[in-house]
Amino acid sequence: MSQAWIYTIVYFAWLIGAACFVLGLHLMNSPATGRNGNRLSAAGMVLAVSATLIDLIVRPEGLSGTAAVIIVVGFGLGGGAGLYTARTVKMTAMPQLVSLFNAVGGGAAALVAIDDFIRLAGGGADISTTIFVVLGVVFGSVTFSGSLIAGGKLQGLIPGKPIVVPGGQILTIAIAIIALVGTVALILGAAGVLALSSTASILLLGLIVAAGLIFGITMVLPIGGADMPVVISLLNALTGTAAAMAGFVIGNPVLIIAGALVGASGTILTNLMAKAMNRSVLNVMAGGFGTGDSATGVVAGGAGASVREVSADDAAIQLAYAQSVIIVPGYGLAVAQAQHQVRELAELLEAKGVDVKYAIHPVAGRMPGHMNVLLAEANVPYPQLKEMDEINPDFDRCDVALVVGANDVTNPAARNPGSPISGMPILDVDHAKSIIVIKRSMGHGYAGIDNELYSNPKTGMLFADAKEGLAALTAAVKAV
Repeated sequence: MSQAWIYTIVYFAWLIGAACFVLGLHLMNSPATGRNGNRLSAAGMVLAVSATLIDLIVRPEGLSGTAAVIIVVGFGLGGGAGLYTARTVKMTAMPQLVSLFNAVGGGAAALVAIDDFIRLAGGGADISTTIFVVLGVVFGSVTFSGSLIAGGKLQGLIPGKPIVVPGGQILTIAIAIIALVGTVALILGAAGVLALSSTASILLLGLIVAAGLIFGITMVLPIGGADMPVVISLLNALTGTAAAMAGFVIGNPVLIIAGALVGASGTILTNLMAKAMNRSVLNVMAGGFGTGDSATGVVAGGAGASVREVSADDAAIQLAYAQSVIIVPGYGLAVAQAQHQVRELAELLEAKGVDVKYAIHPVAGRMPGHMNVLLAEANVPYPQLKEMDEINPDFDRCDVALVVGANDVTNPAARNPGSPISGMPILDVDHAKSIIVIKRSMGHGYAGIDNELYSNPKTGMLFADAKEGLAALTAAVKAV
């Protein structure tokens, strides 16, 4: 087979891989088809990587033994690490894992751009290549350091509350100026307007890398835990953009398409997440919102407001004789790994003739879609998962709303002007005829404020770990 035919097959394989990415992303619009969409996208990536490997082998310069060893070792380490983490990391730690993957993706894109620039620096890179290199390096560096900080906050290695960097605004402005000046100098050098040696060009690029890494740190540190879903989505968009820029640098169309898809979808999702919190992306990036999840809160009655505590038996009677129950899952359910227990309780109630639905807030948990994935893992029927806009009118007709570990997304304080979460769209749990809240304590959520729902006369607080509380409810319902 001639080399021209091999190149044609490779490019055709890249095209099929890119089509798989597009179709897979479309299938991910629905929880019912999301798993197949993920599989299709993975198959497209396998095809694209295989085609790229063939392209490297059949090039005129061939593939050296050293390069072959590096590729094999890279496949082994990267594939092994990915398989291990995907199979062993708990669903509660998925946001941290996504942040880590964002960091790896951004860092890899930056390294690809840096390597290609160093290779071309001696012969002089053209203007377009220089622009793509700089953009790839900036986005990749910011994503790398920012994602590591975000993952550290989610894992608890770094405090979830906003960390104000001394002179942070001045430092950020200075970093931006350094990156801008370095970028302009490199572009002028590529255009021949400014005489730059290869060493000077590489040093300027190194300065831009350092500026991007510092900016990623100073950008994420001041952002509180309440905004982490938005931050994760934004960093994911930056990772895709960096990958697309790297694709332009090395002339790989499938990398350009894949990066553009991730960048565009991540940007759309970021805007949706910010809208769900009634805040602009710029406001989120300004930081200072949320104190991080208060794992050790005040015990019952200690929040300064009168609350009504109920037993599992009392709550079970309300649930068993209700006609309609809406379950509101939150991060507390994810932490306790109680998705299977909530499904068991729901099935038991359905067997008694109760209409059961799940209310999913867009930013419930620590990652976009966190609750959907968690409940899908427990085989909760997809039609029962209702988004906020769809389920909110149903609360007025709901007999019992069962809140499991959700906090800020149910707080009626969002309707009060002057509240830190004022204007944030919430689930209208307080409109239900009766409310049961399973929670370990009266501790705050990520916004760091009291939840007015807990002192509502219609609310009964069942203080327990989510898994233990749901198990107790299930046993009590069986006994009714």
